Amino acid sequence: MSQLNFQEIIRQQQEQMAVMQVQIQALLAAQGAGREATGSNMGSHMEVAKPAIFNGEAAKVGGFITACRLFLRMKMRESTVEEQVQWVLSYVQGGSADIWKENVMEEMEAGEVEYESAEEFLTTLKKEFGGGEEESVKAAELRKLEQGGKTMEEFVQEFKRTARGSGYEGRPLVEEFK
Repeated sequence: MSQLNFQEIIRQQQEQMAVMQVQIQALLAAQGAGREATGSNMGSHMEVAKPAIFNGEAAKVGGFITACRLFLRMKMRESTVEEQVQWVLSYVQGGSADIWKENVMEEMEAGEVEYESAEEFLTTLKKEFGGGEEESVKAAELRKLEQGGKTMEEFVQEFKRTARGSGYEGRPLVEEFK
């Protein structure tokens, strides 16, 4: 089978999983109907965006981890660490990330590695794909950043996001703001 066929099969399976997750959520919501919503279970009834597929690009690891953290906190608080780690791994696909994911799964199945928390796993993922390159990637992004057609508010937020982790501070950071 060609790479495109595999990608199409994976895409179809992801769509099927998304439909099943919606059905599960609907069943859980129906089961919980009549119960008062409290601060502790409010997240289970809120819509939360899922992370984009992560393929190992250093420049995207920070955003991927942030999206995963948010989803895990809002939707998967009651899940085991193993379930949370496997959920994150389900969004790690393509490129060098595939090989890393296979290695992690094999290590987990063999009992060679056990994560104490999802946060520990996300830290491992960031070290693997962010490494020392993340700062240089962020610095390069920051130097290329331009307002273009964005509003000032949009540009400022993008600048702040890109500046985080770039190694720039103080006056040099101000000088990059253009």
